[in-house]
Amino acid sequence: MNNILITGKPGVGKTTLIRKLIEELNLDAGGFYTQEMRIGGRRVGFKIITLDGEESILAHVDIKSPYRVSKYGVNLEGLEKVGVESIWRALEENDIVVIDEIGKMELFSPRFKEAVNSALNSDKIVLATILLAPNPYTDKIKRRQDVKLFYLTQENRGKVKEEIKDILQQLL
Repeated sequence: MNNILITGKPGVGKTTLIRKLIEELNLDAGGFYTQEMRIGGRRVGFKIITLDGEESILAHVDIKSPYRVSKYGVNLEGLEKVGVESIWRALEENDIVVIDEIGKMELFSPRFKEAVNSALNSDKIVLATILLAPNPYTDKIKRRQDVKLFYLTQENRGKVKEEIKDILQQLL
């Protein structure tokens, strides 16, 4: 059971939880997380930030792209150059592959899906967040025998963090 996935409503703290786990356990992790971009309190997009400090814009209100999620144009090139490459790098160099997130924007990229599948099928530990809403690709991942899926809420955050910590400490 080396694939640990976290799902939950937007804004519940999935990314924060992953970042805390990496920090508190001093994990040898690679991969990426996403972060909101805000201007004057208004969300205008999302960035990808790799655990070794590379950044790219994942989606933005000003991006003209055939790939759209609500008001955001998705920057597939940035996702693939920074996000996908960080997954491949983590598979080679780290104990843990962080993918935040396996979500609507990222699923436009066949190269992203290929990297995710390789990570999930590897013997590395995968720590990822995954789309809550129904989706054929993510639903199939959630049903895998080698996946432990956590549903995060405001109320269970502390408990889930401790459970994942225990699993990681057993696996490492």
